[in-house]
Amino acid sequence: MADTSYLHWPFFDDDHRRFAAGLDAWAADSVPAILAANLDHHDRDALDATCRSLVAALGRAGWLKACIPGSHGGLRDRLDVRSLCLARDILARHSGLADFALAMQGLGTGPISLAGTKAQQDRYLAPVAAGEKIAAFALSEQEAGSDVAALATTARRDGDGYVIDGSKTWISNGGIADHYVVFARTGEAPGAKGLSAFVVEAGNPGLSIAGRIDVIAPHPLATLQFDHCRVDGDALIGKPGDGFRIAMATLDVFRSTVGAAALGLARRALDETLSHTSARHLFGAPLADLQMTQARIADMATGVDAAALMVYRAAWAKDCHQDRVTREASMAKMMATETAQKVVDDAVQLHGGAGVTTGVKVEELYRDVRALRIYEGATEVQKLIIARQTLAEYAKQ
Repeated sequence: MADTSYLHWPFFDDDHRRFAAGLDAWAADSVPAILAANLDHHDRDALDATCRSLVAALGRAGWLKACIPGSHGGLRDRLDVRSLCLARDILARHSGLADFALAMQGLGTGPISLAGTKAQQDRYLAPVAAGEKIAAFALSEQEAGSDVAALATTARRDGDGYVIDGSKTWISNGGIADHYVVFARTGEAPGAKGLSAFVVEAGNPGLSIAGRIDVIAPHPLATLQFDHCRVDGDALIGKPGDGFRIAMATLDVFRSTVGAAALGLARRALDETLSHTSARHLFGAPLADLQMTQARIADMATGVDAAALMVYRAAWAKDCHQDRVTREASMAKMMATETAQKVVDDAVQLHGGAGVTTGVKVEELYRDVRALRIYEGATEVQKLIIARQTLAEYAKQ
């Protein structure tokens, strides 16, 4: 049983605590059966079916309400970052794939929640929250991942609509999503100021899946191709040229949640380690009795709490204190993902040969945690953001 004492920290209110307890109980009861229904998650069809089942189950149970604002049936008036972080922390501890299923529903509708028209929100948010439709966020390109301003996909004006040409890659939910939020260059100004955001239906002519991508922690991932893909003018989110601002505002909400997912994986790794080292005997005594083991467990436990403080500080700041938390969110993402990698690695080491055996939980965690240090801005990019924000604040003094 994972430590839940953090729920009594002053970052949370009673509604957060009830939400966390309910989700934890639901995940323990429901997620294993969903995962077992399609055992081979390395099989593409089985993986897709599992993700669809997880989204549907999360929607039926009401947990996807955390991904949309209250105006459309969400938990709170605005997207509540603490609820999103709690959800990812808890679900990742139970299953990396369950965390992925919820996270992408939020990220794939985040731009619509934050900047969409009422008509766009009415059309897309409720079905996503109900688990009836699957969302995706299409920002990255082969030569433009962390450098959003370098996007090459274009959207040119054509009568009362736009024609999109180009490609997107490393797109989570690629191939199973019902809609994609696509960022493309509309050319109002050079660089970042010339980008716009669009909602593109999966069945839109001109949009195709150019290839599926297999990764070490399997989940639906694909390259999208746009060939003269025409969308109506009402597919535009916000105004022309608002794309970069919308993307950054969305990441300001969801970047902290990546840290929360890493935190959940680290918590599970610590739990598995405590169980294993208490039961495994070495030289006539439990492995946990060895001082070297205890030193490693102390580092793991301290890292988990330190990461939790960074994640929930950033989430609280976004919800309660300030509109933009770019620096805090980057710190949380960097600290939690790097710490989780170390905690999981220590768990594998303490499991010995079992730790690298397929089917053992810590081996799964080892694969799950690695990508978190890369997506939504690699650790090296987070360092640049943190340094620039810190220098900018110093310059104001």
